[in-house]
Amino acid sequence: MKLLIDADFIVYKCCAAAETEIDWAEDVILVTSRFSEAYKAALHEIMRIRDEFGTFAEPILFFSHFENFRKKIYPEYKGHRNRKKPCGYKKVISALQDDYGTVIMPELEADDSMGIYATKYPGNIIVSPDKDMRQIPGKLYDFNETTLIKETDGRNWHYIQTLAGDATDGYSGVPGIGVKRAVALFEKTGYNWQTIKDAFAAKDLDEDVALMNARLAKILTKDDYDYERRVPILWSPETDNRTNNGTGPSNEVDV
Repeated sequence: MKLLIDADFIVYKCCAAAETEIDWAEDVILVTSRFSEAYKAALHEIMRIRDEFGTFAEPILFFSHFENFRKKIYPEYKGHRNRKKPCGYKKVISALQDDYGTVIMPELEADDSMGIYATKYPGNIIVSPDKDMRQIPGKLYDFNETTLIKETDGRNWHYIQTLAGDATDGYSGVPGIGVKRAVALFEKTGYNWQTIKDAFAAKDLDEDVALMNARLAKILTKDDYDYERRVPILWSPETDNRTNNGTGPSNEVDV
């Protein structure tokens, strides 16, 4: 069994915690950091996760690529995240790549790489606090508890996020609709593309806007990736069965 770990989250948190501000008065504030402190904290987090499942569990670290295919769909995607990465971020990642198997796929976020790996090689456990990963069938450990995600529930969660949007990632979904309202709407009219189109249309938003939100919300699986060209296959309602039936480094791991 492998632990598919969202290492972006861990490294960011550990590096941010290792930062220190020095106020030189007037108009100068210097930010410093100790690499050894951030690196040690990241190792500790990984080992803590491993201990949750036993030392036989093999960690694989997933990192986001510096390019993001979603920005081609919507240039403002995550555009509000203008803060630079904390001190030592890249250096800690580089060090961890020497210690563990890692996955970084061109133009993909860590979430997508985990989704592809988890569906291509079932039986492993995704480790991530991100609610987006509720789209991927299998076991999900959110740093507090382990949940079994059924395939139907995962697909439904994609539709729910399409309507609800994600302010953290910078796409809005349908204005005025959150997760609870989206669930109520789908339970009333069915988890299908028509429900989504009607919800967007009610706010004078056309199908192109609905499709953009669905593609931004979709976490990739093994069926959403062109392995020869090394590019994602953008989601389409025509290929979704709910529409049809109503319902790098030397230590890098090969996906």
